[in-house]
Amino acid sequence: MLLLVDDDADIRESLSEYLEAKGFEVVAAENAESARAAILANEFDLIILDIMMPGEDGLSLCRQISAHNKTPIILLSALNEEMDRIVGLEVGADDYLAKPFNPRELLARIRAILRRGTGRPETRRVNKAYRFRGYTFDGSLHQLTDPKGEVTELTGSEAKLMQLLLEAENRVLSRDFLLEQISGRQSDAFDRSIDNQISRLRKKIEKNPAKPEFIKTVRGGGYRFTIATTQDGDTG
Repeated sequence: MLLLVDDDADIRESLSEYLEAKGFEVVAAENAESARAAILANEFDLIILDIMMPGEDGLSLCRQISAHNKTPIILLSALNEEMDRIVGLEVGADDYLAKPFNPRELLARIRAILRRGTGRPETRRVNKAYRFRGYTFDGSLHQLTDPKGEVTELTGSEAKLMQLLLEAENRVLSRDFLLEQISGRQSDAFDRSIDNQISRLRKKIEKNPAKPEFIKTVRGGGYRFTIATTQDGDTG
């Protein structure tokens, strides 16, 4: 079941009809208040959320949803600046799509995100707890616990990035690969969203983010996690 949040009635109607024709059940909401009511009443597989809405905007709502709910979110916006994409990912969105867009592209991104959460062989598992040098990362809870037992909450994108790096342990993962796995899209020459997410993740895990111990930059290659980890097995 999908939740579509957009203040434009024409967009709500046309997208709902398109997605329902593709086999999805869609609940439409016109603002943040009605979206919250829908979330309380239903269990959604994914939320499509417009940023530019009167009253409370989509970024604020996205931040609150991602803090209490692990449902993936695709942000929609008429703004197509790189910084807008970065801010959207920072507040917990899983993907970002600029208006106007082809509904087929939205459909492809929805399916890509849902595939990553179905447990099919080609998807990443997020139900393992990883331990490394006193830290514990739980992908199912989006939590990182430090050696003192203090918990740091990660956004959905940060948790996915952490999961990919830990699973690859000591193998280099390219920026293109990471972006495609996290957001379902390919990068361009000026796309720095992965670099910005790596920077935020380092601030949460490294003693000195400028001289990282765990997440290393490989010149011309990408990133790799450089310390041995252990898995506790399924956590749920």
